[in-house]
Amino acid sequence: MRALVSVSDKTGIVPFVKELVSLGYEVISTGGTSKALKESGVAVIPVSDVTGFPEILDGRVKTLHPKIHGGLLAKRDNKEHVETLKEHNIAPIDIVVINLYPFEKTIAKPNVSFDEAIENIDIGGPTMIRSAAKNHESICVVVEPSDYDSVIVELKKTNNKPTKEFKKQLAQKAFSHTARYDSLISGYLKDADNENSLPETICPILTKESDLRYGENPHQKASFYSLANEKGLPDLEQLNGKELSYNNIIDIEAAWRISKEFEIPAAVIIKHNNPCGAAIGDSLKEAFEKAWAGDPISAFGSIVGINRAVDLATAEAISQYFVEVIVAPDFDSEALELLTKKKALRLIKLADYFMDLPELGLRHVPGGILVQSQDTKKVVAAELDQITSEKPTQKQINDLLFAFAMVKHVKSNAILIAKDGQVLGVGAGQMSRVEAVEIAIKKAGENIKGAVLASDAFFPFKDSVEFAIEAGVTAFIQPGGSKRDQESIDVCNDNNIPMVYTGVRHFKH
Repeated sequence: MRALVSVSDKTGIVPFVKELVSLGYEVISTGGTSKALKESGVAVIPVSDVTGFPEILDGRVKTLHPKIHGGLLAKRDNKEHVETLKEHNIAPIDIVVINLYPFEKTIAKPNVSFDEAIENIDIGGPTMIRSAAKNHESICVVVEPSDYDSVIVELKKTNNKPTKEFKKQLAQKAFSHTARYDSLISGYLKDADNENSLPETICPILTKESDLRYGENPHQKASFYSLANEKGLPDLEQLNGKELSYNNIIDIEAAWRISKEFEIPAAVIIKHNNPCGAAIGDSLKEAFEKAWAGDPISAFGSIVGINRAVDLATAEAISQYFVEVIVAPDFDSEALELLTKKKALRLIKLADYFMDLPELGLRHVPGGILVQSQDTKKVVAAELDQITSEKPTQKQINDLLFAFAMVKHVKSNAILIAKDGQVLGVGAGQMSRVEAVEIAIKKAGENIKGAVLASDAFFPFKDSVEFAIEAGVTAFIQPGGSKRDQESIDVCNDNNIPMVYTGVRHFKH
C-alpha cells in the first residue's frame, strides 16, 4: 500500500504519517514535506525515484508524470487498467495527502508582487487531488489536517479498507478545496487588472463560521459564512452577551455602515434594519443621547452603532436603556466593566471599523445572484445645485448633508427629517412617498420646527413638499429629476424655503 504526501501546511503531518507507516503504508513525498518526514525518522520514497525523472523548472514540474497519475487514476476493478499498470511498472497509490501552495496567505501580504503571487499558484497539487478524488472509490484523498484523526480511525476500523461513503465524503471536501483555490486565483487576477466592468464570472467562496439558532424566524435554519479574502463582520469579536442571531447580524451591519459614514463622533440606533435614531456630536455621549432622543419609543430593544471606542460616559448613558447589541471599534476598560454587568447585552468589537466596503454587493434571488457596485457616493456641499430663490444657510447645508447621508441607509421610499445633526423622524419602506413624508412628520413631532428634510429620490408631486412645509420643515434636499420638479420648486419659492438637488438617487430595496 502506498501513500503520496505533499503538504504546504505541515500541521500534524508527522504523527499522521507515522500512523500510516505503522499501518503498513510506504510513503512517497516531495520537497519540504519529504525533508520534514525524513528528519522525523520516517522512511520516504522521493517522487523522482518513482517517476525516474528529476524535478525541473525550479520545481514547477515534479509530479506531472504517468507514473504518478497512472497510480492515481487506474480503476482497481478494471482488469485492463490493472494490466496496464503492470505493463508500465506503475504501482497504485491508495492514499493522497495534499494541501496547496499558500496562495491566499501570499496575496494577503502587504505589497506582494504579482510575480510572487503567480509563483504560489500550485499546479501539481490540484492535479493530484482531482485525480485522486475522481477515483475516490479506490483512493482516500485528504486535504484538511483536521481529518487526519478520522482517517486513522477509519483505516484501523476497516483494516485499511475504508468505506465507499467515507471516501466519497473526503472526495467532496477535496473538490471543494480545489474549487476554493481556483476561485481565489480567478478573483486575484480580476482584481489585478484595470477593468472597470463587472466580471463575466464570479465564484464567491463561503466558509461556515457558525450555525445560528435560527433565521429571521424560529422555523428557518441559518448559518453565518465568511467570504474568502474579504474583511467584514466575520472579523468581529464578541466581548459579552448571548450568541448573535441572524437578525442581530443583519442589524449590526446596518449600524456599522451608517455610523462609519461620519468622521466626528456619531451614534445610530437600528430597529428592523432601519435607523430610528442617529446623531453626531462633540462627544460620543452627546451623539448617543441625541440619537436615542430622536425616537425613544422605537429605540427600545435596538442595536446601537458607535463609531469611536465607547468611553465610560457613553456607556453610562447607554446602560440606562434596554438595547440588544452595541457595535463599536472598541470599549474602554471602565466602559466594558460597566456594560458587562448586563449579562445578555451583546458587545461587539470591530477593530477595523472604518474598513472599505467590498467592491461588489451580492444579493441572492432564486436561481441567480444580483451583483452591483456599492452605494458609497457621498455628496459634498460643492456638488449641491441650489435651485430655489432662497438659498440655504451654512447651518442648513450642514443638516442637509447629514440628512442625505442618513437617508441613503433607509429602505425606499425613504424620507428623513433632521435638525442640528440629529435624526428626528424617518419614513421608511412606504409604497408612496407622501405616506413616507407623513410618517416622518409624525415621528418628528413638535421638534420639526426649523428642521430639514431629505428624500432618497425625487418628489413625484408637490404634495409631499406642501405637507412638510406646513409641518415646519425649512429646507429640502433631494436628487431631482421628476417631470413635475418645477411644481415643488414653486411651492418652495412661494414660502421662501430653500431646496437643493444632489443629482444622486439612493434607493435601497
